Amino acid sequence: TNIGSILASVNPYKPIPGLYNVDAIDLYRQHRLGELPPHIFATANECYCCLWKRHDSQCVLISGESGAGKTESTKLLLKFLSAMSQTSLGAPASEKSTHVEEAILES
Repeated sequence: TNIGSILASVNPYKPIPGLYNVDAIDLYRQHRLGELPPHIFATANECYCCLWKRHDSQCVLISGESGAGKTESTKLLLKFLSAMSQTSLGAPASEKSTHVEEAILES
């Protein structure tokens, strides 16, 4: 659920098909926070918009207990931001996964 720009999520401890794929990235990049159901991509999109359109510095705090999914959430947020940056550079959808994204995610 969302509480303003805060996303409260629960680790389902199992994969949910389609929840974090390229189609979800494309869907959430086209909408503002609150227009679609709560999702980490909605939060990431809000950060991206504030960073580039308002020129405001951004910080994302991901918190939780051991096993809550903090590392996976971080990877998803970086995946979305990487895809958005590639789109803004005019790269085709097929090239959204780049060496830059791979390097960031491996770090």
